[in-house]
Amino acid sequence: MNRRQLGNNGPLVSTIAFGAWPIGGGLGTVPETEGIAAVEAALEVGMTFIDTAEGYQTSESVVGKAIRGRRDEVFLATKLSGDDHSAEHMASAIENSLRTLGTDYIDLYQIHSPSNHWPVAETMENMVGLRDAGKVRYLGVSNFSPEQTQEAMQYGTIHSSQPRYNLMWRDLEDDVLPFCLENGIGVIPHSVLSKGVLAGKHKPGHQFAHDDERRLFSFFKGDDFEQTYSVAMRLDSWARDNGRDIVQLAVAWVLANPAVSSALVGAKSPEQVYHNARAADWTLTPSDLQEIEELMGGYRMTWIKDES
Repeated sequence: MNRRQLGNNGPLVSTIAFGAWPIGGGLGTVPETEGIAAVEAALEVGMTFIDTAEGYQTSESVVGKAIRGRRDEVFLATKLSGDDHSAEHMASAIENSLRTLGTDYIDLYQIHSPSNHWPVAETMENMVGLRDAGKVRYLGVSNFSPEQTQEAMQYGTIHSSQPRYNLMWRDLEDDVLPFCLENGIGVIPHSVLSKGVLAGKHKPGHQFAHDDERRLFSFFKGDDFEQTYSVAMRLDSWARDNGRDIVQLAVAWVLANPAVSSALVGAKSPEQVYHNARAADWTLTPSDLQEIEELMGGYRMTWIKDES
């Protein structure tokens, strides 16, 4: 698999990154052996950029077991999750991540989301301290606005930004992506498959299991699901006419954006990994991109999560 530079001055990373959220159980229980096999398959195909987080349930543990004895093959990313960005929590979080992942350093340590309770200056001071201590190599942010990223940049070098971005969710095209491109920050989009909307497997009326958080999202319910599914099927038909499918289209489309360093794509099994990896060699032309826009007819997805 080809590699791209993470921003202007970062390391080279695989064009597709393995998103380890699903193997932690966020989309329903995944047997540990299957999760380990999925990570091993990622390494097999050159998908050596692996992204997890403190808050991804059992994900760090599964990744740690999968990369045991192979740490030098992996560009390993994890995140400080939750709203507690205190020095005490960060110290505990990084040690837990290092121990669970079975390593003595993290390649990319990211702030999972902005905190309303801790000044960015303080959070970044502690992040920089971890880097200076050799516990992490590069620093990144996730789900940050340009203004929040700009503030963080005042206190340390930010190499990456991990926002939600996909064919149906484009809110950041006017601000986050241009900002990152201008400032040499590598974009690692998450939710590239829209939590599975752009996998085309679930039809309207599908009932997700209680341990699958997709049961909470509006776009998997009612009229919203009818609309997203209809658009997804048009995209899938176009992709199949081109010898691919909607999953590979979703990945290739994200990779076509010049701000993107690596597309973060989750997988639960080796089969899904192999399938996702084949999108890395699909380069969409300007004509392709125009046809895709016409097929979508201006449709954009609304992202609402019911926390009740």
